Amino acid sequence: MMAWQTQEAKARFSELIKMAEHAPQFITARGKPAAVVISQKEFLRLSEPKPPFFDFMQTSPLAATNDLDLERDSSLPREPEN
Repeated sequence: MMAWQTQEAKARFSELIKMAEHAPQFITARGKPAAVVISQKEFLRLSEPKPPFFDFMQTSPLAATNDLDLERDSSLPREPEN
């Protein structure tokens, strides 16, 4: 992980871009995190649409097992402590 100060990132922008192809590059402003530069490949991976949760669950390897206990506990809740 490389952290760049804003002035250094501006002065060495080409190098910053080349390094972002391999790993995220963090930019700080006044000593605090300000931005992250990532590769286009990583950006596309992160921004691709995710399947609906229901579809995700149906394609899960756990969907074929009957190990999930979906019964609700019918016991009374605990008494509040005073």
